[in-house]
Amino acid sequence: MIWILLPAYNEETDLPDLLVKIKEVLGDNEYRLVVVNDGSTDSTAEILEQSKNDLNLVVLEHPINRGLGETERDGFEYIAWHAERDDYLVRVEGDDTHEPKYMFSMIEKLNQGFDVVNTSRFQPGGGQLGVNNYRAFISRMANLFMRMVFAVKGVRDYSCGFRAYRVAVIQDALEIYGNNLIQMRGLGFTSTLEIIVKLKVMGCRFAEVPFVLRYDQKKGGSKMIGSVTMLGYLTMGMLYWWPFGGWRSQYRGLWKLYREDPMAAVERYRLDSLKNRSTASRINL
Repeated sequence: MIWILLPAYNEETDLPDLLVKIKEVLGDNEYRLVVVNDGSTDSTAEILEQSKNDLNLVVLEHPINRGLGETERDGFEYIAWHAERDDYLVRVEGDDTHEPKYMFSMIEKLNQGFDVVNTSRFQPGGGQLGVNNYRAFISRMANLFMRMVFAVKGVRDYSCGFRAYRVAVIQDALEIYGNNLIQMRGLGFTSTLEIIVKLKVMGCRFAEVPFVLRYDQKKGGSKMIGSVTMLGYLTMGMLYWWPFGGWRSQYRGLWKLYREDPMAAVERYRLDSLKNRSTASRINL
């Protein structure tokens, strides 16, 4: 079964077109669309209510805007607790910049043995439309920084949230990290990066498929505050490399054990089983 996670905040201009595409692309496939409406003040809630007759749709509501980090966390947790381990989870933006047709190329990669499959603007055949030169330059530099600091094998596009996961690894990650799977909840779009860094620490296998970001289709304004997100990236780099209890040191050996025996890794490294909980695992922003 395919579970689709769609965070939404004031997407009344873009959401209707995206929902039509999702329905057309998925066709007769077994799926469930989980939309987390993050305190939208426009007609997003009404659009979702009207779409329930046409889509296998679950809507989770935040009464106030909590930000992307908490929205993603709530969506991941809902799907993890309701899905089967051999299901697929695809995370897609609600602003119509991610074409749903790429879901199946990502799922095909998952079936080849990967745990996480990323869409990438930077793979041959990928690209982006509607992005000005300044924004494209900043994106390239940010991704170069993230590649140097975190070096996730198989990943070139770190800032794109359009990804497919095996549900099993999300379930295991929640058992290991608990509420700390996403610690940078208040720092802009940082959670998009944090989730793959945490899965890298676990030893997950990553791959990418090329895709074209359709920013030219986006009718609403951007919700990302670049300075806050960049602060989140820098903070995460410190938490990852911190020599006195950073993520790498606290979970040393996890990646090897998880690849050999996921259940044993979960039992040994889950947060409530750690004898010494490091400083990095106590910080929530």
